[in-house]
Amino acid sequence: MSRITRRRSLQQLGAFGFVASGFAQAVEAPAQPAQLRIGFQKSAVNLVVLKQQGALERRFSASKVSWIEFPAGPQLLEALAVGSLDFGLTGDSPPVFAQAAGKELVYVGAEPPKPLSSAILVKPDSPLRTLADLKGHKVALQKGSSAHYLTVRAIEKAQLQWSEFTPIYLAPADARAAFEKGAVDAWAIWDPYYAATELELKPRSLTTGSGLSNNNSFYLASRSFVHAYPGTVSALLDELTRADAYVQSNRKESAQLIADFSGLSLATVHLFITRRPNAPTAPLTPAIVADQQRVADAFARLGLIPKPVNVADIVWHPSKSIA
Repeated sequence: MSRITRRRSLQQLGAFGFVASGFAQAVEAPAQPAQLRIGFQKSAVNLVVLKQQGALERRFSASKVSWIEFPAGPQLLEALAVGSLDFGLTGDSPPVFAQAAGKELVYVGAEPPKPLSSAILVKPDSPLRTLADLKGHKVALQKGSSAHYLTVRAIEKAQLQWSEFTPIYLAPADARAAFEKGAVDAWAIWDPYYAATELELKPRSLTTGSGLSNNNSFYLASRSFVHAYPGTVSALLDELTRADAYVQSNRKESAQLIADFSGLSLATVHLFITRRPNAPTAPLTPAIVADQQRVADAFARLGLIPKPVNVADIVWHPSKSIA
C-alpha cells in the first residue's frame, strides 16, 4: 500500500469513529437518548414536581420525554423490565421481587427513609387494637409493594406466623373499596393513599413503619439505559434533588402542583408531604444497600420470592461501568 493510499484509508476509518493508532474503536454514546420514558406514582413527589414544572423537557431538550403513571411499584417495574420504560420510582419491595424474577433492572438512586409514610389501618370501631390481634384476620395489601414488607415486619413483631392471618392482595384502589365495605379487617398502605384515607375515613393506625420499615424509595433504570446513558442518569438524580429543595422551600406551591396533577385534595397533599423528610436523591450508600438486603432476606425466609437475591449485584456505581 502506498503512503498516500494508507493515509486516505486512515482518514476514512477516522470518519467512521476509529482512532488511527492501533485502529482502536472510540465510539461515544450520545449525550442524550432520543426518548426518555419516566414511570411514576402519585407518591413520587419530586418526579411530579419535575413533570409539572416541565424541568426535564428543558434539561433534556434533545429527548422526547414521556410520563407514564402507575398505581404501584410492581406494575411500574414490570413495564421497566419489558422495555416500556427507562427510569422510574418504587418503594423497597418491588425491586426485590423483580430481581428474584430475573428482571434486568438496576438501582441507580435512593431517597432517605420515610417510615411515617406508611401504616397498617383499621376502621375506627374495629376490635383490633394490637398487631397480635391480626391473627385470624384479613389484611389487604399490594403484593410486592412496600406495604408488603411493612406487613412482614408487623407480623414478625407480633410473633405471629405468616400462615396465622390472611393476606388479601389488592391494588390500592381495590383495597380501599374492600376496606370501606368491611371485606377486609385491616389495610397496609402508603402515602398518599394513607393520607387520603386518614382524612376521609378517620381510621386507626395499628402501626406505622417506625421501628419496622424505613420505607425507602428507589429509582431504577433498565440495565441497557444505564450502560448507554450514565450521564443522563446522573443528571436525573441532580434534577430530583433540585426538585426536593424546591418542595422543602415552597410547600404551598408544591402542594398545589401535586394537587393539580393528581386530583388529590390540598389537605391530603399537605398531610403526606409533611411526613416526608428532606429527600435529596443520590446513588445508593452501603448503609441503604444493607437495609435493602434485609428486605430481600425477609421475603426469602418466608418463601415469598422464588430465590434469595444479593441486592448489591444490581446496584449502579457511577464510577464503574455496567456490564
